[in-house]
Order: sequence, then structure tokens, then C-alpha cells
Amino acid sequence: MTTTTISIIGSGNMATAIGTRAAKHGHTVELMSRNTAKAQALADQIGNGATVGAFGARPAGDIVILAVLHAGAVDVVAHYGDALAGKILVDITNPFNADANGLVTTPGSSVAQQIAAVAPESAHVVKALNTVFGHVLAHDKPLDAFFAGDSTEAKARVAALLESLGMRALDAGGLEMTYALEWAGILLMGLARNGAGFDITLGVEAQ
Repeated sequence: MTTTTISIIGSGNMATAIGTRAAKHGHTVELMSRNTAKAQALADQIGNGATVGAFGARPAGDIVILAVLHAGAVDVVAHYGDALAGKILVDITNPFNADANGLVTTPGSSVAQQIAAVAPESAHVVKALNTVFGHVLAHDKPLDAFFAGDSTEAKARVAALLESLGMRALDAGGLEMTYALEWAGILLMGLARNGAGFDITLGVEAQ
């Protein structure tokens, strides 16, 4: 994949990990956050030409990563509205319950599906990177990255981005599979809490 501009909505741990890794691999990063000062500080930290865009304005990147808490993701997409027309929206959220032992979403209504329902018709939603801890992603080591979505073209673009960041992109299917990916996030959390530790990631190995 040729280097490109990636827009990241958010300025927290996952925005930091993804933005830093993307910049390291030659992509230009645009950060958009309600907290402009925090976004600017993160852009300065990432360097490599990282910029800050106005929250709610049309993102510079064709791929827009929603690095916000699951509870606010749908509202953020609704707030941006037509500014996201034609964009690929990457949902990385994990809609865990308060104890992180279950989900607040239901089958057929994953966060990705809720986002798709409010996004412009020409936007395409792909869920990815929700099965990787931010600090593991920040190590910049090879790892498996699962993704799912309905648009073949959008998934190909996201897969190319993931591969360019040193990951193996694994297609899990259509938007209906995004609910399964949310449960995969719970599986990762369960393993981490019960002896595996938090420096792990989920992967696939062929026999």
C-alpha cells in the first residue's frame, strides 16, 4: 500500500498507539478530537508531519479510525454526518459491560452495525483492531488483526493498511460478524485476566 493520510478521531491510548505505528510506517496522521489541546499534544508527540483537524470537519484521510469509547462512537459519527460521506470508517471499539465480562450490544446490533445505520450511505464501516491491546499494538511487532465489514473494496483498503503496519490482516466476514469480533475482545480480556497476562494478542495458526 502506498503511504496515505489516516484520520483518527480520538486522542486516547488507542489513538496514540495507532497513530504512532502508522506514522512510523510512513503514513501521514491527522488527529481529530473534541479536546484540541490533547490532540495537538499527541500530534507533537507522534511527529512525522502529524496534523490536527477540526472536530466535526471533513477528515483528510479516506480511512477514518474511530478511536473513541464505544458509548460515544455512534454519536460522533452522527455529529460528523455528511462530512464522512465516501469515507471508510474503522470501528475499533469494545462495548464491554461494567465488569468487562460481557457486552452491552446484542446480535444484529453491534457497535459497527449501529455506526453503519447512522453513517452516510456512501460511507463503509469496517470493524478492526478491537482484539489488540493498545500497548501491544504500540510494540510495533507482527500480529494478527481481524476485521469484518460488508464492502469488499473497503475491506481491501483496510487490509492493505493493516498489512502496511506489519500486521497479518484476517477477514472474518460481513458486518454481521462484527458482533463476534466484539465477543473476541471479551475472550482476550478473559484470557488476560486469568493467567495469560495483558501482553498477549489473539491469532490464528494453520496446522
